[in-house]
Amino acid sequence: MIIGLTGSIASGKSTVSQLLKEKGYAIIDADIVARLVVEPGSNTLKEITNQFGSEVLHADGTLNREALGTMIFHNPVKRKQLNELMHPAIRNEMLKQRDELKNLGLETIIMDIPLLFESRLQHFVEKILVVSVSEEIQLERLIKRNSLSKEEAEIRIKSQLPVSEKEKGADAVIYNNGSIEESKIQLERILKEWKLKPQ
Repeated sequence: MIIGLTGSIASGKSTVSQLLKEKGYAIIDADIVARLVVEPGSNTLKEITNQFGSEVLHADGTLNREALGTMIFHNPVKRKQLNELMHPAIRNEMLKQRDELKNLGLETIIMDIPLLFESRLQHFVEKILVVSVSEEIQLERLIKRNSLSKEEAEIRIKSQLPVSEKEKGADAVIYNNGSIEESKIQLERILKEWKLKPQ
């Protein structure tokens, strides 16, 4: 079974991903893949440099995320250009990793995709597990985790699909408002319902 794990910013998705990893499940992490596809020498990095100039590179040839982020932050056209380069590369790499794991005979693969719904990647997976959190706790955690002002945190939360919308598209939801232990209990129940054995 291919499971899509998603949530919203500061919902605790990484915590649930870690719990699954501890149980021995293979995890394909979209954030790690996003870094992998722009490593020095990659086609994606070459294309980014062609479009955005060498100022988006550090002296050692690695991607300067801060410089690139500043360049696209207030520029929707440039942001769209970057997404058009990045998204296909990330998708292709994730599918490549998924097929490699399938070929190894793994029965359960977790695809950890923060923007699963926003990127319309539901067709990549067979079941969707959403990590949810109340708006108050989400805001509180994000301010604390990223040292943001309330306004900055609200802007980041609003840039994603509301968690309530994601819940509607989920096959199961973990409500992560309490302790890790409480989330763990919910996860155990879902794995049992889906008849998934630890790897």
